[in-house]
Amino acid sequence: MSLARLEVRNFRCIESADLEFDQRCNLISGPNASGKTTLLEAIFFLGRGRSFRAPRNEVLIRKGSRELLLAGRLEGGVSTRPLGVRYGRDGFEAKAASQRLTGLAELATVFPVQSIDPEVHRLIEEGPQERRRYLDWGVFHVEPRFVDQWRRYQRALKQRNAALRAESPAEVVRAWDPELVEAGAELARLRSRYMTSLTGFVRSAGERLVGEAIELVLHEGWPAGEALPAALDAAWERDRSRGTTHVGPHRADLAIRVGGYPARHHVSRGQQKLTAAAMLLGQLHCDAALGSPTSAVLVDDPAAELDFPNLERLVTELIELPAQLFVNALNPAVTAFERLPEPRRFHVEHGKTARLI
Repeated sequence: MSLARLEVRNFRCIESADLEFDQRCNLISGPNASGKTTLLEAIFFLGRGRSFRAPRNEVLIRKGSRELLLAGRLEGGVSTRPLGVRYGRDGFEAKAASQRLTGLAELATVFPVQSIDPEVHRLIEEGPQERRRYLDWGVFHVEPRFVDQWRRYQRALKQRNAALRAESPAEVVRAWDPELVEAGAELARLRSRYMTSLTGFVRSAGERLVGEAIELVLHEGWPAGEALPAALDAAWERDRSRGTTHVGPHRADLAIRVGGYPARHHVSRGQQKLTAAAMLLGQLHCDAALGSPTSAVLVDDPAAELDFPNLERLVTELIELPAQLFVNALNPAVTAFERLPEPRRFHVEHGKTARLI
């Protein structure tokens, strides 16, 4: 379902806005620090319950306000579904069609949204957590069992680590191993099955956008060729001495290679951004092919650090996505943006948004 309408109250610099969007493409322009990215951030928050650029939700509440409110109307075919989120001092609340949502996972199934922002290179440059988050976002949307198994694993891991930190006897700590192994093996299986589909889409997206194939290899979080129970046995002394569990799906990572070389160390920052964007685009196509398309894709100022040929290739890729597009631009007159399919245009200045006719 696409986002047809969004009401914003007290979100960063936006005191109040009420906007109606095109179901295919929306182009948002305005000067620097005007609120363009804030508008994208509000759309992202509506679907994820968090920001794509701030680690804490508290900073999203407009100065002097007690809470932020977002109310959206989702449309798909002949159906309409209201969606709203509220965040304030008393916590977070989300509702869809007047029904309270129980958590962020449920919210993400109602309005799945993805972003390609100036910090997208973190997927390549930073630690395994970024790549696990990328992988698990896809698995979550196409594998119905994933959330339950992930929660089950996290509970067992938390209890095992607590026992390790408390220096509990070995039998107390390792009483959690069967649950950890069973849930962990299922997580690894679901991730591996998803990777079978994902790698081809990412490879193709890399060839189109970067000019070279992008290869992804999943490292499950313990030595290759070894069963998880044996890996836990081998890591026991280290776990006990350091008070934490060192092997398991929570230590998984993706190895990323471009043209046969590790992307993290052999490509420039600009190429890292294109590589990460290609990974996200490949995932979007993969999820759609597996029957779980993303509703909206947010692209924050793609012209900022891309030369014209690369920007044109990125826009061409965006046009092919089976999703509603929201694109930010400092200069909407850039030739590459003329390729966007008849976008609805908005202008943002001083936190106020107007539609351009």
